Amino acid sequence: MRIIQSDVLSVGAGLAGERVAIEAAENGFSAICLSIVPARRSHSSAAQGGMQAALGNSAMGEGDCPDVHFADTVKGSDWGCDQEVARLFCDNAPIAMRQMAFWGVPWNRVVPGEQTYYKGGKPFTAFEKPENEGLIHSRNFGGTAKWRTCYTSDGTGHCVLFTLDNRAAQVGVTVIDKVEVIGLIHDGETCMGAVARCLKTGELTAYLAKATLIATGGFGRIYRESTNAVICDGGGLIAALDTGVVPLGNMEAVQFHPTGIVPTDILVTEGCRGDGGTLLDKNEYRFMPDYEPEKAELASRDVVSRRMTEHMRKGLGVPSPYGDHLWLDIRHLGEHHIRTKLREVDEICQSFLGVDPVHQLIPVRPTQHYSMGGVRTNKDGAAYGLKGLFSAGEAACWDMHGFNRLGGNSLAETVVAGMIVGAKIVEFLKGAETVIKTASVRDAMAAQQARIDDLINCANGRENPYAVKNAMHDAIMKGAGIFRNGKDLETCVADLQEILGRARRVGLRSNGKGANPELTMALKIQGMVKLALCVAYGALKRTESRGAHTREDYPERNDRDWLTRTLATWAEGADLPTLNYEAATQTFELPPGDRGYGGGKIIARDE
Repeated sequence: MRIIQSDVLSVGAGLAGERVAIEAAENGFSAICLSIVPARRSHSSAAQGGMQAALGNSAMGEGDCPDVHFADTVKGSDWGCDQEVARLFCDNAPIAMRQMAFWGVPWNRVVPGEQTYYKGGKPFTAFEKPENEGLIHSRNFGGTAKWRTCYTSDGTGHCVLFTLDNRAAQVGVTVIDKVEVIGLIHDGETCMGAVARCLKTGELTAYLAKATLIATGGFGRIYRESTNAVICDGGGLIAALDTGVVPLGNMEAVQFHPTGIVPTDILVTEGCRGDGGTLLDKNEYRFMPDYEPEKAELASRDVVSRRMTEHMRKGLGVPSPYGDHLWLDIRHLGEHHIRTKLREVDEICQSFLGVDPVHQLIPVRPTQHYSMGGVRTNKDGAAYGLKGLFSAGEAACWDMHGFNRLGGNSLAETVVAGMIVGAKIVEFLKGAETVIKTASVRDAMAAQQARIDDLINCANGRENPYAVKNAMHDAIMKGAGIFRNGKDLETCVADLQEILGRARRVGLRSNGKGANPELTMALKIQGMVKLALCVAYGALKRTESRGAHTREDYPERNDRDWLTRTLATWAEGADLPTLNYEAATQTFELPPGDRGYGGGKIIARDE
């Protein structure tokens, strides 16, 4: 049995995982990050638009402060977030952004004098103060009262991840790539590490640690049409759910981004609309102001995605062989702006569409993008159910996003939560010793090896894992998309239960040896279907509309009955998750009210 020990084990080497590991290493603790891909290829690198922080440096951000950011975040969450966590995030975001600058992130900076900006496709001028010259600039994003999204053109995730990876190397963090965690090591009370499989050789290794962090990002690949990379399949969440004691929070809260390109569903950043881009229908008519006169294209993502879908349902979408879509127009921003501040969008459009956005419209449609749900943690990032287990980033339900997150808040969350949770892990390490139970390690390794052997030997059947995945995609795309209703969700849940039975009968065609993608898929397909059931079953039971969870048969936001957070656990052998609920927030710094966009009736707490 191969065993490797450290103080901190991060399952994931993206922004959240590396930021936590850096905090531990800077305080003298050993830290290992495990990653499916080389760290700099983590999905964090795909984030384009920017990170929200109330710096107030630019003319359009003047007067901004953490209080305004907090109000935007709570309204964006549709009052589904933990307000104590939202406050922690907003207060610490400016600190984290300046720290990133100190470590080397080349933020776009304020240039003094009259500057031309765009809003709703129309130019206007704003005077940037000379005393702000060289300070971190910001752009506009949806659902915000001030311009506060710090950015590096449209390659923010790329720049910040490369900077953090350099910092991790400087402080001695060990990053091991091409390995995948397939199970946690625990005794029902304490997490002692994880079992990982080498994707090159198939060898299993037990990674033991005093503190284990799940930072594997989202689970968007349970959907067919997603902006997520193929590695975003919920592996860390599956490992947590398989313990039977760690709950996943708000899994029905799934965000669709308004501008995935057609047909590949690759994201083009909200920065396009923040910088002045507009959405057009088949008649090249700008329709969003008709639905949202105040915010237009820069209402929150859940609202814009719904309005786009409603507009296409009226027959005003652009027909294509890949289904209806709408147009994103950034031509008026000009060649210099597009080739510099939106250069990744430019490259994506030219490489994947053969479209030059300087002169042509970009075909877009709402596409699954982000998971507000994840491993439920407290404000310190400690997971419910197992001592020594933590989570951060998109893999976690920390929970600052509630039922809809604002653009720019999640990328900022990776480094802000990484900083906060990392410090709490350091406190944990200083004050606790973990007893590693050898029996638990042996049992975990044996259980994972038995799973592999059964798949290779087709002990439970010969179902094709890829066929099962396609069936899962069909079911969840049909039943748990942007708009949901009881009938479709009931069908979706029933179909997914049948598909789960098929997933339990998966077997390999190959011999399972070496670098074997079939075995990789076979090991996780049952867990992916369980995640899909957590989404669909949670959505069926939540009889209201809140943020990204929109029930056509229950259109009201129901604060009287549903100002709650869903907690989903999975008992061994069960066909459905067990759902429990807790209060969405303990402290109402901002009492529930109207968001100011999106419309809809609200059933108040006292009705």
